[in-house]
Amino acid sequence: MTGWRFKEEPVSEAAEVVLAADKIVNGAFEKETGAVVRVFSAKRYSEKQSEFDMFSHTPDRCWTSVDWKVEPVAPEFVELNVHGMAVTFERRIFTKGAHRELVYFGALVGGQPLPYRIDQYLNIGVKRGEKPSAGIFGKALGALDARLLSWPWKSFVNRRPLIGPKQFIRVSTPLAGNETSNADSLLSEFLPQWLALTDYRKELGTWPRR
Repeated sequence: MTGWRFKEEPVSEAAEVVLAADKIVNGAFEKETGAVVRVFSAKRYSEKQSEFDMFSHTPDRCWTSVDWKVEPVAPEFVELNVHGMAVTFERRIFTKGAHRELVYFGALVGGQPLPYRIDQYLNIGVKRGEKPSAGIFGKALGALDARLLSWPWKSFVNRRPLIGPKQFIRVSTPLAGNETSNADSLLSEFLPQWLALTDYRKELGTWPRR
């Protein structure tokens, strides 16, 4: 990408096992101007309808389990045009100490955006800005895992089967002060540049399973 310098960052072995992804990209893009966009992409090339568990590992669930907090923000999602497709991304502000980060995340199945949101863990992540105890958190996550069973029904209602290669996408950028407009503009402009049109089957042959 012109004008950006990419620095790859390793993903822990535990995270790789949980995600069971065929291709993971994790790191940060930086510009000479000082702009920073952190990126994460996990792709699974299996076309089985049952393998949608990757989409349960959202920042709402995983970041809040490692001391990040969700700061209430509106809107909670944005719709962006990416190569002619309208893609819905969840929109969050996460905080850790004095650090604040604007985060967009979304998903594709078979190269097409999901016809519904992946916000099933939002209420637990917010929790009025308080981090719940490990016991309560684990119990609540167990209850919400059951909600994932409704995804095939949502797929039927929307006439969009969860069949095909799957990709989870997350981008974020640090926030300075309470103003989010510049950060929103940065992520909105960055995503269509970073996400390129591709053939998943060709990728599978080029990039063997990690």
